[in-house]
This record gives sequence, C-alpha cells and structure tokens, in this order.
Amino acid sequence: MKLAVTYDNGNVFQHFGRTEAFKIYEIQDQMIVNEEVIGTDGFGHEALADYLKGKGIEVLICGGMGQGAANALAEAGLEVVSGASGSCDEAVVSWLKGELTSAGTNCDHHDHEEEQECTSDCSTCSGGCCSGPQVIMEGRNAGKTVRVHYRGTLNDGTQFDSSYDRGEPLEFISGTGMMIPGFDRAVVDMEVGETADIHLMPEDAYGMPDPNAVFTVLIAQVPGSESLNTGDQVYLQTTAGYPMRVKVADKTDLQITFDANHEMAGKELNFHIELVEIC
Repeated sequence: MKLAVTYDNGNVFQHFGRTEAFKIYEIQDQMIVNEEVIGTDGFGHEALADYLKGKGIEVLICGGMGQGAANALAEAGLEVVSGASGSCDEAVVSWLKGELTSAGTNCDHHDHEEEQECTSDCSTCSGGCCSGPQVIMEGRNAGKTVRVHYRGTLNDGTQFDSSYDRGEPLEFISGTGMMIPGFDRAVVDMEVGETADIHLMPEDAYGMPDPNAVFTVLIAQVPGSESLNTGDQVYLQTTAGYPMRVKVADKTDLQITFDANHEMAGKELNFHIELVEIC
C-alpha cells in the first residue's frame, strides 16, 4: 500500500490545501520499502484528493485539515490522519505502530490571523502566506477563503453537481483561479447570505474540447488497458509524473483512444450559488 505525508523540508506540512509537496511511502508487511518526494503542481483542496487517488495513495498523514478537504478525500476513498507534526518519517513509524490518531477536521481557518492579513501584493505579509495561490481577480472576497453552496445544471435542466446534495459547502480561495472563471467571478464580490444565478458559456467554464487532448496508443503500451471499455474513466501518468484523468473514447483489438478533455468541455453551464461564509 502507499501512504502520503504533507511535506516541508523533512517535516509534516501543517496546511493540507497549501502543501507544495508530499512524501510518498510504499509499505509492505508493515515495513517501508520505498519512499520519494513529489510536487503538487499547484493543485489545491479537492484537486489534491484526485491527485493522491491517481497516485494510488490509500492513507494521508497531515497537519491541519478543513472540512471541505476532508469531504473530498473521503469521497476519493482515502483514510486521513490529521494533527500530525514533526518529522514525516517519525509520523509514519508512529502510524505503523498504531500510535498515531487523527485529530479530525482541525482547521477552520479562523486561527490563521497572519494569513488573513496578507495583501494581494504581499506587502504586509509576515507569516509565510505568500506561498499560497496568487490573487488574479479584484473584488471584496479576493484572496479570502470562502464557503459556498451551489447547484449546477445543463440548459435542459439536468443537474450535474450539487453541494446541497452532499450536505457540505464547497471551500476555496476566491479570486485565485481555483474555480472555473465564471464561477470565481460571481463569488469574488458576493456578500454572505447572497445568492446568484449565472449562465456560463464554455469559455467561462471548461472551455471548448481540444482535439490535441484526444490521443491513440497501442494497448500493449498501457498495462491494464486490455480490460477497459469505451466510456471508462481512468488515470494515466504524464511524463512529469502527475495523474491525468482520461476517458476511453474508442478501442480496437490493437489500439485504444483516450480523451483527456474535461467532460463538461464545450457545454453551457448554469449555477445557483449561495455564499455561506467568508473565513
């Protein structure tokens, strides 16, 4: 099995959504047989859950963990052990001995006073928060952690996503590009309790399908692809070592075609958004 630890110079990094690296441990028979440090490529929160799942990670050890991130990791099927500190290696040894217990969702962002005072140009930053996402939009909420409820539908009324159904608001840093452009722009200037109904063209959502994102390879070049069927969604690894979610678009006896475009590429989307909290 594989275990990941949020990593910063040998120690457990304390903010899961802002970690820039993980230390990955491969474990067999309760022993560490391999370890490596990998970057996150700027992913945050929910994207990190898919990233770790694509790496085959089953257990995550970290410091602080918010509810939104915890929900995303649970949905991805990962066991989370939060509240760890100190050496990554020692934390893993403690976990193997059964001595490491999780602190649960122990990060609600209200205790990060220095981070809340960080300006978009970092001129007053003194707490190291400038390593976080860059603010790219203007608005009252730009650079702030927000929590929103939303419901997404297609033009025919079909619902494709809903935080209401999951029972937990979505958490992200407003105005930093963590969300699709139209969604981010709608939230960046909202007030708590305000709702908005927006219609997004593809360029403000997931863009148009890129023909270069559709590629065909020999089945023999992708171990395990012989058992895939058209329509299956799987993760492939890029040359840089990062997971890439693709859909099987076509398959013959010798070749398989993958489509790396987002499933919502080319679609007009509608969102009902409610700003629940500014952290």
